[in-house]
Amino acid sequence: MGMFHCFDQSYLLLRFWHFVPNLTIGAPVIESLRKHTNAYLDCHLMVTNPIDYVEPMGKAGASGFTFHVEVSKENWQELIGRIKSIGMRPGVALKPGTPIEDVYPLIDSENPVGMVLVMTVEPGFGGQKFMPEMMDKVRALRKKYPSLDIEVDGGLGPSTIEMATSAGANCIVAGSSVFGAPEPAAVISLMRKSVSENQEKY
Repeated sequence: MGMFHCFDQSYLLLRFWHFVPNLTIGAPVIESLRKHTNAYLDCHLMVTNPIDYVEPMGKAGASGFTFHVEVSKENWQELIGRIKSIGMRPGVALKPGTPIEDVYPLIDSENPVGMVLVMTVEPGFGGQKFMPEMMDKVRALRKKYPSLDIEVDGGLGPSTIEMATSAGANCIVAGSSVFGAPEPAAVISLMRKSVSENQEKY
């Protein structure tokens, strides 16, 4: 589990694995969290069959449903429609090796995703080193879609946040850098400040 900041609100990010080695949490955890918070619960599903999870996640109280473009090239239009029909916001993620152009049709669609998640590590394990070369993807997205929500996930912390936000990311996922910090609140504050300051530039 991680947290991310998008604009001036706090969110919880919950990851679900299947085409990567680790498994984390599912709909019962979402349901339990929803009983205690009105926070935006953003679910990042690294699964081979995301459409099977739409209804359970929606019923559990998820706010956002982010699926991977690599596993949904055949049915992304149906997938986006189902996500929206159950009241969740659709997002699309891509791994480091996937060209950014693969997500353009999902943004340009008549029924588009609301966010693109650029993975800045290889998905599957926490605590990996940030891949600065992924910022080219973020810059390309920001240039082409000035108002798009662009999320980055992997290796984000005090030493890398400025690279991400200056490239155009406005949603920041942080796990190890926050939960492993002596003062988590200070790290969150620093990252929020970077998002806020750089957002004014684009």
